[in-house]
Amino acid sequence: MTRTWPVSGKFTGAALDLYELVLSAQIRAIDAARAGRSFKDMHDLAVRVLTEGMVEFDLLEGDVETLIHEEKYRRYYMHGTGHWLGLDVHDTGLYWIGTESRTLEPGMVLTVEPGIYVAADDDEAPEAFRGIGIRIEDDVLVTVGDPDVLTEACPKHVRDVEAACSR
Repeated sequence: MTRTWPVSGKFTGAALDLYELVLSAQIRAIDAARAGRSFKDMHDLAVRVLTEGMVEFDLLEGDVETLIHEEKYRRYYMHGTGHWLGLDVHDTGLYWIGTESRTLEPGMVLTVEPGIYVAADDDEAPEAFRGIGIRIEDDVLVTVGDPDVLTEACPKHVRDVEAACSR
């Protein structure tokens, strides 16, 4: 499980903006981790939310659909949204069966961990975002109903993280 917490104890400015964007993508992706949905559905939803935010914050320019199709978002989000979790941290298992993304089934456990990473030397990024990296990860059990977030006790909402930092 991964969390990004502010060094100063408070999220401010661009770091707050990116944190809230990644958190939104993560919450939406967790909601998509449901029996009958595909592993790819979860990733695609996170990519869409993050790409829309990257455009809003001027990290990327252009049409969101085109940016996703051309994978331009990978400049700041270069990994998948999750992986299987089991006997090992990166457990084995198929993500694709033939040409179809694996359908999620009750009892499967996976991580949901979107992120954004802006290199400190990225001269094309707005200066306020340079050097900021955010990842928020939870472990999720797929059930017949709502996803069960196994790591929900660890703070991830801004107010809760800041409260934990002040202890």
